[in-house]
This record gives sequence, C-alpha cells and structure tokens, in this order.
Amino acid sequence: MPSALPLADPAPDDGMLPPSVIDGAEHRDLGVYLHVPFCRVRCGYCDFNTYTADEIRGVKQSDFADQAIAEVALAARVLRDSGLPSRPVSTVFFGGGTPTLLPTDDLARMLAAVRDTFTLAPDAEVTTEANPDSIDAAGLQRLAAAGFTRVSVGMQSAVPHVLAVLERTHDPENVPRVVQAAKEAGLQVSLDLIYGTPGESADDWARSLDAALACEPDHISAYALIVEEGTKLARQIARGEVPPVDDDLHAAFYEAADARLTAAGYHWYEVSNWARGTADAPAHRSRHNRAYWLGHDWWGVGPGAHSHVGGVRWWNVKHPAAYAQRLAAGVSPAAGRETLDAETRRVERVLLQTRLVEGLPTDALTPLGRRAVAQLIADELVEPGLALRGTVVLTLRGRLLADAVVRRLLPD
Repeated sequence: MPSALPLADPAPDDGMLPPSVIDGAEHRDLGVYLHVPFCRVRCGYCDFNTYTADEIRGVKQSDFADQAIAEVALAARVLRDSGLPSRPVSTVFFGGGTPTLLPTDDLARMLAAVRDTFTLAPDAEVTTEANPDSIDAAGLQRLAAAGFTRVSVGMQSAVPHVLAVLERTHDPENVPRVVQAAKEAGLQVSLDLIYGTPGESADDWARSLDAALACEPDHISAYALIVEEGTKLARQIARGEVPPVDDDLHAAFYEAADARLTAAGYHWYEVSNWARGTADAPAHRSRHNRAYWLGHDWWGVGPGAHSHVGGVRWWNVKHPAAYAQRLAAGVSPAAGRETLDAETRRVERVLLQTRLVEGLPTDALTPLGRRAVAQLIADELVEPGLALRGTVVLTLRGRLLADAVVRRLLPD
C-alpha cells in the first residue's frame, strides 16, 4: 500500500455508503484486509505505509489489535446500515508492514473478530504475510489453530548481497525452515520474490529461483523491483551510490522465472503470480488478490488501508496515532473517498483483468479497443485463437509488455 494517499472527496464521519453500492452486491465476494503498519526495520525500497518503533513514539503496538477490532465492528455497522446484504467473508488477508511482529494471540483475536462479526465462509482463505525472522514453528502452529490457512513469506532473494541492497535483514537460511514449519502446521505457503535489484546478476536470480523451488511452496509471486520516488533506494540511485535498475534485465529475469516455474509445475494465473497444480485447478491461487483484480468488495482495516465496495473506494488516515484517535472518538478513520463512474470502472476492469490468465472479454472494450486486437495478435502480444473467440489473453511477450497492451486496448 503506497504511503501517499490520493486526493478526493472527504469521507463522512459515520462512514455511510451511497445507495449505489447495493446494486449487484449479492454477486460480489466480501474480503477483509488488515494492515498492520509495524516493521522492525524500514527497507530502503519500501514505499508502504509502515513505521518502525523509532517513528511512532507514543503509539503502542500492543494497542493495535483492539483498534483493528473496533474498525471491524464499524465495518459491519456501515455495511448493514448502508443496505448491503449480509455476506460471509470469503478471504481475510493480514498485510503490512510485518503482521507477525504482533503476538500471534493478537492476530488470532483480530481474525476471531472478523469471524464473530461477519462469519467466515466455510472455505474461507485466511492469509498472513510474514518475514522469515518474525515467526517460528510454535507461532505457525498457533496461527493454524486460530483458523489461518495460508502464510505468505517475504523471501525476496536467496543471495546475501541482493538482500543487503534491499536492506532485508533476515537470514536466507531461515526461509526453508519457516516453509517446512508452515507445512507441518497445515498451512499453504506462498513465497514472495523481487527481481531486478541493482547489482543482481542472472546467476543471482537463478540461485533465488532454485532456492524458492527447493522449498516446494504452493505459490510463488515474483515482482520486478520498482524504485519509488522518495524512498532511500531512489536517493541512493540518484546520488550514484547504487546502479540504476536495468529494464532489459527485468525482461530477461521475468522470462527466466516463467520458464523455470513452468518447468517445475507452476502455472501463471496473473502476470506476477504462479501457483502449483494444473492450469485449470485454482486451488493454490491467492483468492484474496484475485478479488482485487476482479473488482469484488473488500474492507481495509488499519492506518492507510484502502477499501472498495460497489464502486466506492476510500482510504484511512495514514498515521497510527490519528487512526487510533478517530476510532476512540467513534468516527470512521476514512480520510477520503471517491465514487467511480461507469467509464472509470470499465477502464479499471481492462487494466486488471488483462493481467489474468482467464483474460478479458472483448465486449468490455470500445469499438476502437476491439479494432486494436487484430494488431495485438499480429504483434504476438495476445493469444490468437482465444482473441478470435472473444477473449484477450496475454502471451509471454504480452506479459512482458502488459502496460503497452493495455494502452492499446484503451485508445484515447
């Protein structure tokens, strides 16, 4: 979640949503995202709304669970009073920051609040992010007993000098131990990787892929490093202390990842995500993230967290102290919101669904956008047979140029 919040309309103190959110609600899943904004160390590349202990004097991590639980109660009240139908929660995701810096009992209490307030679907997916040095076997067992089903481990790289540039402090040898402990607890496991770090070689990236695959996780995410303005890494590159990111290497690393993961039995289902199993068996895909890409409903709990319900998007105040103060005063922590018009929602659908293996129906495109498909086929950016049958699905080359494909599908 980026640290900068967009400018938009003020959000009402009671959090109430407009009547338009009711339309089609029965066909949309409901998810809950809980943003735990605490980190032991701020990584130089990170632009998320996170805080170390030195940055949040006067804010107690030990108070956060109760604050989040208060927002869960607010969420239920707002959704009910806004006329939305009662729906069980399909997915819960604890992100951050480092959620597992909190005691596992606090994470369990927050999950219990979601369960008791909304009920969970019988097959609900419940994920927490974790750093390899922030959780142990006993903690993973406690999370599984509390109802967590999945852990997403921030591996990023297996190479010490790459981790050093990213300012990741964990021991890469901890990763296989954590993965094995999670499996023994009955949890599904995802590993997050970052490629294209300044100074990372093709051999370094191959080493990280091999180390990740040796753990035999259920799911792997591989993200190109984006150097965000205002981060420490951006300043280091500007001063010449760290070499700039090489976009050509990004493409080569992505192709290497896709080839290696596919050969190992993982199938891409979103441009940056691969899951074990067969191409048509979605058991290990991240259902929570897919809900974002498909435009379902989710309530974001925590400082700076974003929410979306029925075409209305809002975001909470950023600082943990301001967040706590608003909840203590009995008002919504939302800082601003926007109501998306039909055209904006269509454009976002094109942006997001184009990235999925199921692709985008061409009937979501304007006549100009549909005419662009023929040239995309000629340029080998979309699968020809599927496009001719009415669905835009990216080829490997198209995944490398996904943003360019979207621009051509959304002509001015």
